[in-house]
Amino acid sequence: MRTEFFAAISAIAAERGIPRERIIEQVEKALVAAYRRSLGERPPAIEIVVKIDPVKGDPHVYSEMLVVDEVEDERFEISYDEARKHDPNIQVLEKIVVETTPKDFGRIAAQTAKQVILQGIRDVERDNVYSEFNERRGELMVGVVQRNVNGNIIIDLGKAEAILPRDQQVASDNYRPGTRIKVLLKEIRREDRGTRLLVSRTDNDLIKRIFEMEVPEILAGTVEIKSISREPGVRTKCAVAARQEGIDPVGACVGIRGVRIQNIVNELNGEKIDVVQWSTDVKEFIANALSPAQVVEVQIRDMDKAVVIVPDKQLSLAIGKEGQNVRLAAKLTKWKIDIKSSSTLIDEMREASEFRQAAEAESMALDVELANAKVEDRLVSEYGTFVYQNIEYGPLGTDYVGQTIQIRATSVKLFIYANDRLIASFMIPDIDYTVNE
Repeated sequence: MRTEFFAAISAIAAERGIPRERIIEQVEKALVAAYRRSLGERPPAIEIVVKIDPVKGDPHVYSEMLVVDEVEDERFEISYDEARKHDPNIQVLEKIVVETTPKDFGRIAAQTAKQVILQGIRDVERDNVYSEFNERRGELMVGVVQRNVNGNIIIDLGKAEAILPRDQQVASDNYRPGTRIKVLLKEIRREDRGTRLLVSRTDNDLIKRIFEMEVPEILAGTVEIKSISREPGVRTKCAVAARQEGIDPVGACVGIRGVRIQNIVNELNGEKIDVVQWSTDVKEFIANALSPAQVVEVQIRDMDKAVVIVPDKQLSLAIGKEGQNVRLAAKLTKWKIDIKSSSTLIDEMREASEFRQAAEAESMALDVELANAKVEDRLVSEYGTFVYQNIEYGPLGTDYVGQTIQIRATSVKLFIYANDRLIASFMIPDIDYTVNE
């Protein structure tokens, strides 16, 4: 029996990294099921326990038996005299647990319980995988690409396989079988077929974990990553701040001669990384976020909108290819950013000044025309309309039918009064108008 059970259990435990006690527990449960089946199709509900000798590895079956004067079924009954050998105080019709291990139970159990034992081992493996990896959710893991299944990449993490879904892949990455790759353990699911591990190459936390691996100051907590914005495979912006005086957070991340940041870029297969200084001053933070472009001024217009002025030669750099730089800066700062060049701002200010002057001049001219406009009396018809210079206007509403109105005219507009109160205005010669309530 030691060869059939105990040695095999020890080998499985060592090979699969499962505690030996858990496997023995599953084997004992399987042997209970096997013994019950050996009792017939519908055995009575009796207590059955199987224990494996921890030294020899032999299985021992202990069953609940009914104490009777005359035994009719040896599978479930025991004589009173035999029962008293185990318990002198036992009485007839009471139950007693005694060893009932069949002589050939080792061979029968090995054949009958094989599939149950294998299933039990698989259950233990699933539980172990879930317990181990559930505690490592959000960690950076190193795996080896195994194969591509319908666009999903299967990655070997050592004790388990993980799935890198299509929507978590980066186009610039190399997913050839055998390639070593760093992934972020994002999700663990318990399913009927086992534990499913889902990993990612696009998650922002992947950037954090790689920075922690390459920058000791971040791992130690003296430099903190405040926010990250990313377009996977293309470009990432990372805002960092020092939590200890005398530390340059950007310099710590970049490293001497850019060694640290270059290692990160290499790990991300050439994805560009902009490390910028975080600041409590919103204007300063926005200006830093637009790096490498130079910023002249940041103007806060609304609670979440900012206008950034840059030199003319820096405009395309600030916006970036297809708006990428300003888009990532907006995500990093969580502010809507409008980029304007210095010359554009000057032109807009000039246009605004000219418009304001023209509006003031037009307003003054209108006042003069109104003051000199001729007052003409007109009677509103039954439809609430009236005619001025052969053009019909209205209606003004049924309340004014039959009333005499006063018309004050400019070159572009009619102002209609009733009882010295302005009630409507019309554009000449259009019929668009505004009625005063």
